[in-house]
Amino acid sequence: MTGRAKGARLIGAVLMVAAVTGCASREQQTNLESMEAKDIFALGERALESSPRQPTAGRYFAEVERLYPYSEWAKRSVVMQAFAEHKRKNYEEARGAAQRYLDLYPGDEDAAWAQYILAISYYDQIDEIGRDQGLTFQALQALRVVIEQYPDSEYAKSAMLKFDLAFDHLAAKEMEIGRYYLRSGHYTAAINRFRVVVEQFQTTTHTPEALHRLVEAYLALGLTEDAQTAAAILGHNFKGSPFYDDSYRLLTGKGLNPEAAGQGWLRTIYRQTIQGKWL
Repeated sequence: MTGRAKGARLIGAVLMVAAVTGCASREQQTNLESMEAKDIFALGERALESSPRQPTAGRYFAEVERLYPYSEWAKRSVVMQAFAEHKRKNYEEARGAAQRYLDLYPGDEDAAWAQYILAISYYDQIDEIGRDQGLTFQALQALRVVIEQYPDSEYAKSAMLKFDLAFDHLAAKEMEIGRYYLRSGHYTAAINRFRVVVEQFQTTTHTPEALHRLVEAYLALGLTEDAQTAAAILGHNFKGSPFYDDSYRLLTGKGLNPEAAGQGWLRTIYRQTIQGKWL
């Protein structure tokens, strides 16, 4: 058989498969249109359970919404589309469906679930975004809505945990950049990053290290009073931390002690958080 004949047979086979597939799709479409909403919805649930990574479930839920737009099944199908797309890691589509549900049915019983799907569709992308923190902030905002507007829902506790982790993630990024500047000898830039952690992310796990790195940076610049104050705050709030031990050795090695000194921004924090003087 010549190459041309083989090519013709191959094209013919492809066209035949496409025709059969098209007929099957049309037949399936016709079958769906003859089914009740609850039955199509059930097909979506079964598809979601058996093949959560496939688009089949979402298509069934979309068909419910298309064929029975004013039914209770259609309302439920919108949030199920959001859930199905999130399961497939199609986060943008999941957010779109979840937001549509919230716009259409803001007071419905599944509104908390839709808001939670919206939030975790941001949250689950945090590790994919590198240094860009835009989605992390959006995750925090969406999680805060779950916590504040639906405090009694089954999603509130999980939202609070994820909020804390996302908040910690922001602090971790500041620390990462600050360490880079510190290693590179850009001490002022490093101080600015560690200051953000101490002032804005003081409840995270990164605060002890941030204070210690401030001690290192200020000592490198010869700003001993600021270094002493940073160590004093570290010692008061995190005395059992190994970072305090490191800071204490650095200071005493230069004949200095941890104590509040000078009039810089750290002295203000010392007065506010340790002495309780806010004015």
